[in-house]
Order: sequence, then structure tokens, then C-alpha cells
Amino acid sequence: MGTTQLESVPEPKYWHLKTVISEALDSEFEVGQILPNERELAARFGVARATLRQALEQLELEGRLQRRRGVGTTVAPPRVGVDVSTARHHWPAAGDDSWQAVDCSVTAPPPAVAGLLDCEGDDARAVYAIRRLRATHGQSVAAEQLYVPAASVPALVTSGSTTGEALARGVLRELQRLPLEGQDRAVELGSARADDAKELDRLPGAPVLVVTTRYFSAGRTAAVSVATYRADTCRLTFGDVGDLQIAS
Repeated sequence: MGTTQLESVPEPKYWHLKTVISEALDSEFEVGQILPNERELAARFGVARATLRQALEQLELEGRLQRRRGVGTTVAPPRVGVDVSTARHHWPAAGDDSWQAVDCSVTAPPPAVAGLLDCEGDDARAVYAIRRLRATHGQSVAAEQLYVPAASVPALVTSGSTTGEALARGVLRELQRLPLEGQDRAVELGSARADDAKELDRLPGAPVLVVTTRYFSAGRTAAVSVATYRADTCRLTFGDVGDLQIAS
């Protein structure tokens, strides 16, 4: 990476620095290569470390760089296209669903989710929270919390020994017996929580894309999915954008 000093430019200094580093990534670095540490980079470009961090954070958000636990900042591979189309309109775990259920518990959902589910009283405390992971080309790209009120799967039969993945499969199986009337979906930029970051090999606070999906049956919300996608490696694609909402 060169020693070009930044000149006075109309845009913010970190933005110009981002462009300079991006050009260097194209010409001098390979995918997976580790960048020099912040002190060395800041000295080479003659900028404060705070300015450098802003530039690196922007490049990470754009998918050019990755911050990896115990490794440092590396050059990211091209983003993987992940289909989150609503065109198929199916329940989770139906058809060619690429998610894998790993756990399930009965819990009270977060207030925002409870609001989407319109749960109150005992109903708000009897919600199945299913943890699922999604991989593409052998790489974990998303983690999901799927919330299903017990009222949505009244025929579910369980025992005290039915827990974890087995319970998740039972809930998903019963959910698919309902007539699906439709979905709506919203996408927003967020920061990785500790549990998501660990499963996705990210640092807590790293940029992520949060996709919230509501599933409707019998005139009400039967389930809510909150899926966290890696913003550095995922490029979300939508086959049917008629009901897509871009959250601001």
C-alpha cells in the first residue's frame, strides 16, 4: 500500500481516504490478505487513527473488508447473493428453505416482536422462539429468531423431554398446517448483537442487515421472523418486491 498523502478535498477526509484504500485493495491486495495495523496505516496516509477507522468502517459496510476475531482486518471476498424473495410465499422450513433449526425455547418475545404478534397477558409468555442458521456455499451468512405463539400451533403435542431442535421441528411442522395468507417484509441496517456475532464469525457491533418478516394466517400474525444477515458478505435479492418495505 502506497504512502500517498491526502490533499485538501471538498468531501470529508475519511471519504477520500476510503477511495484511496479501495483502489489499493484492487491493485495490491488479494482476497483474505490481512491489512497492516491501524497505527501503520494512519502513519502511511498521514491521518489520525479516528479518520482511518471511519474509512475502514465504511469499507466494511460496503463489503470490501472484514474484521475477523483473532485475525484482524482482511480483504473480503465478493458478496454472496442470498435470495430472500417473497415470491414463493411459504412457511419457514417448507419447500427449499435453506435454514437449519438448532434450538427452541418457550419465552416472552422482545416488546417490539410482541407488538407485531399482538400478544398480551399469558399469550405474550407462551411463544416458541426458534433459533435457525443459514449457510451459503459452506459459509454462515445469517442467524434467525423465529417467534411462533403457542396459539398458532394449538395441536402441537410435546413432552417434558421435547426440547431444542426436536421441539423446533415440531413447531415448524405444525405451523405449515395453517393456511398461509401472505407475508410482509422489512429490511434495515443494524449492528450485530453478541449472540449473532459469535455464530456469524463477526465482531459485536459489526454492520448487519436485519430482515423482519411477518406471516399471516386467519386474519392475524401467526409468526414473526427476525433474521440477521452479514452485511459484509451478503447481497440480498428479492424476486417479488411488491410488499418490500425499506426501513429508514
